[in-house]
Amino acid sequence: MSTKIEQAVENFKNGFNCSQAVLDTYCEQLGLDRETAFKIATGFGNGMRMGGVCGTVTAAFIVIGLKYGSADAADKESKKKTHSLIKDFTKRFESKNGSVICKDLIGDKSLCTKLVQDAAQILEEIDSH
Repeated sequence: MSTKIEQAVENFKNGFNCSQAVLDTYCEQLGLDRETAFKIATGFGNGMRMGGVCGTVTAAFIVIGLKYGSADAADKESKKKTHSLIKDFTKRFESKNGSVICKDLIGDKSLCTKLVQDAAQILEEIDSH
């Protein structure tokens, strides 16, 4: 079976946008069905369609939120852990790529495959800690 990283890259190569490719890879293990994940992530590709925050980063934040977040507004520990992991993810992604902003990252669409791969790789690293 392929790794999560390979699965995310394959999703992207099969025509899903960068955000869909990452979110789909993790959705079912986190209680979100694939169809809903694809729908949620549709508008986040290409920096929310405006060159803003990279869709892979947005999807990673959703994955972290699904895994570590809480539906309890008073659960400060879950919020603290989620915010800490998002900060860690952002730092790692920026270290690998120089930015989290889509228009700063891509001058060439082929780079998106690397960004999908990097996002999944960092999620795997965070998950292993």
